[in-house]
Amino acid sequence: MCHLVEIDWTLMTLIVSSLSSRLFLPWSRFWVLFVHSRTFQTFRPMTSVKQPLWAPPVPIQPEPTLKIYNSLTRTKTEFIPKSGRSVKWYNCGPTVYDASHMGHARNYVTQDVLRRIMTDYFGYDVQFVMNITDIDDKIIKRARQTHLLEKLRTDTTSLDGNLISHVSAAFRAFLQNELAAGLPENERLSSTETDQELDKKFTRIADLVQVNKEWRQECLKRDERFDMNFTSANRTLLALRDAENSLKAGVTSQEEAHKLIDGSQDILILFLDEQYKSTVTDPSLSRNLASHWESLFFEDMRRLHVRDPDTLTRVTEYMPEIITFVDKIINNGYAYESEGSVYFDTKAFDDAPNHDYAKLEPWSKGKRDDSIAEASTLTKFTRRSASDFALWKASKPGEPSWESPWGAGRPGWHIECSVMASAVLGENMDIHSGGIDLAFPHHDNEMAQSEAYHDCPTWVNYFVHTGHLHIEGLKMSKSLKNFITIDEILQKYTARQIRLAFLTQLWNAKVDFSESLMSGEVRNLETTLNNFFTNVKALVSQAQNDGVTSDGYHHYEDLEKELVAKYVRSIFDTFFIPEKTDERRTDFPITYRFFSSVPWIFLLFQRFRFHQSQYTFRTALCDSFNTPEALDVLRDLVSRTNTYINSRGKAVNLGVVQNIARWVGKMLRMFGLGEGESSEIGWGQEGNAEGGAVNREEILMPYLRTLSTFRDGVRRLAIDKGDTALKDILALCDKLRDEELIPLGVALDDQEDGKALVKLAPPSDLLKARDEKRAIALAKQAKKEAAKEAERLKRLERLTKGKLDPREMFRPPNVKEGVYGSYDESGVPLTDGEGKEISKSARKKLLKEREAQVKLHEEYLKSEISEEGLT
Repeated sequence: MCHLVEIDWTLMTLIVSSLSSRLFLPWSRFWVLFVHSRTFQTFRPMTSVKQPLWAPPVPIQPEPTLKIYNSLTRTKTEFIPKSGRSVKWYNCGPTVYDASHMGHARNYVTQDVLRRIMTDYFGYDVQFVMNITDIDDKIIKRARQTHLLEKLRTDTTSLDGNLISHVSAAFRAFLQNELAAGLPENERLSSTETDQELDKKFTRIADLVQVNKEWRQECLKRDERFDMNFTSANRTLLALRDAENSLKAGVTSQEEAHKLIDGSQDILILFLDEQYKSTVTDPSLSRNLASHWESLFFEDMRRLHVRDPDTLTRVTEYMPEIITFVDKIINNGYAYESEGSVYFDTKAFDDAPNHDYAKLEPWSKGKRDDSIAEASTLTKFTRRSASDFALWKASKPGEPSWESPWGAGRPGWHIECSVMASAVLGENMDIHSGGIDLAFPHHDNEMAQSEAYHDCPTWVNYFVHTGHLHIEGLKMSKSLKNFITIDEILQKYTARQIRLAFLTQLWNAKVDFSESLMSGEVRNLETTLNNFFTNVKALVSQAQNDGVTSDGYHHYEDLEKELVAKYVRSIFDTFFIPEKTDERRTDFPITYRFFSSVPWIFLLFQRFRFHQSQYTFRTALCDSFNTPEALDVLRDLVSRTNTYINSRGKAVNLGVVQNIARWVGKMLRMFGLGEGESSEIGWGQEGNAEGGAVNREEILMPYLRTLSTFRDGVRRLAIDKGDTALKDILALCDKLRDEELIPLGVALDDQEDGKALVKLAPPSDLLKARDEKRAIALAKQAKKEAAKEAERLKRLERLTKGKLDPREMFRPPNVKEGVYGSYDESGVPLTDGEGKEISKSARKKLLKEREAQVKLHEEYLKSEISEEGLT
């Protein structure tokens, strides 16, 4: 090897470059080339020393691949975003015309969980778009009916015969048009029947509903709304009878009139709508109704900790885009105009190359589109095929409308999502989500009209549908009024408990939300995790308070080995021949026995167990977001860690426990079960929807006041120097523990070494535990007091009985006059009242009784002496 040339070529280059810049020397570029060549030649001899060959590592476990259950294939398929880690996602939002309910919670909480997993766990850059349907048949109808009913209430100032007649007519129409759908032919009501006959027939129907379950079930088979309709009719009839009685009694106040309107409103709104709907033309009614319920919907979503969408779209804000979209579909040959409405031509689309109609449910192609079922009963049939659906609807009297090339009208149900999703996300998206009940016709029609507009074979790559929600085994239905509002459910359960209930079941499966689920699995899981976090935080806090110390020992013994043995063995069995031989794999130079003989290596093993849980957790989420299995991983890890903590006592290795607790908390927060920093132990906080700052004074002052009050009490006792000062200070300590800190969520557990273990827990849990403990103590005390009182009464009875002198016990008045005739000197009878001598057996019995009385009397005399001594 030659010697290195001792020339600083870099410095020389700087000097030459500086000179050349001033002298404009053309040869400077050659100098730079020369320097580079010299530098290369100078160091080239070093290349004779080569690095050893590097071999790529062989993975112990493969990286799990994310697969999603895709409704387009009805299988779990590998998720492949179209553009790197950027994911375009459109979620069908609500139609806002009423209070949000548990069906909404099921859908939007579940979609929020999936979104959080994609962004916070897998690290995808998700653009999440959601729509609000703020113009729709249901919104228009609800707004109109609400307006008409409210107008009737406002215009009605007293109860009179006209109002009663009006409600009676509505009642008759309802029985004939709505309730009749569920009744057998012989029970249906005719228009010729008098009011008395009508009343009599309905009374018979009510009796059958109450006593004949089979008859009622047959009615429900004919019309699933029968129960709801019967309840509305029965409520109206009762309100009518009360109103008639009030009118006869001369009670005609506005309050009585409003009672009749409110009691019959379910029936009255249908009657009013049929009569006056064409007179309601104010479009602001629909806008105001939709705006009101949209605001409450998002308020409910924030209470459930559902994140806002990245982009929110509303149908009424996209009218120009919708009209342009429909026009292009017509121009592409997949839609036609008919009497002011525009329909999608499903046959033309299905027959075209590279297009397929009803990809999600091809077996449903022939079914009618529910979105225009009602309209078709009122207008003549204008579609070419029963499967064709409306892109644009011609306006009817009383409906909001927008001008278009086909006349005044409004969008069909399905077109809105196609237009808004395309406007924001373009001609293709990675994920489209919604409830399973929207798969057909809504999502199938969405895809068809979007692919017709973009003239592409695929508009959505992955369709994600959440499963149905059942309440106590029954499917929720808003049309049947069988639903629980989010506001109602949040009065019974917390947002965390509701989310846990959904996480314990697969996102695309039917969920049965029941009391047994909430009081069983959900409560047990929440309690287990609460206790785990409370104990770990208490141990960490205590260790921090004691300061960092070492007892000179590593604390990795058999218990640590046990904790990690199962997984460690599974790893090393992959690489080694069984331990009884000395043979080993040539590509792994360390034997199993060497690892098992080195104490520090068990720290690594324990982390392997932890990392195996992390791997299993990731595998579960890669398996189409299998949250029930992921929760089981967390539960198992917590259980094993608890076992380790309990078995190690003071020698627990806190570092490992802390890491596990932090990761478990981080994963729970990732699911949306709380908010907080990644390093935090526990659920974190249940996020502040307003994002307000923390008020330190508000949080700290209750604790500081408690501490100050305790200090004042101790100082006072110390200054007074009373004889019972020590006892009183201990009483103050107990009061601090049992009375002052518990409402603040602080528990102090006294330990043998004199140091209290500090725990933070929900105040309600601590108060409940304290009150239960007190109740047990009070019960014991009451039992003790009862026994003491019974003993006192027993002694009092003995003393009362012992007050009698034994010499007088057989003499009157203690016995009846004439029972005995004569006595010995101790007062024991010798003869009876007739002068006959007492028999030996009788006298023996009397002597025994006297002996007992002598003892009682002596006891009484002693008690008297002791009482005199006290006085």
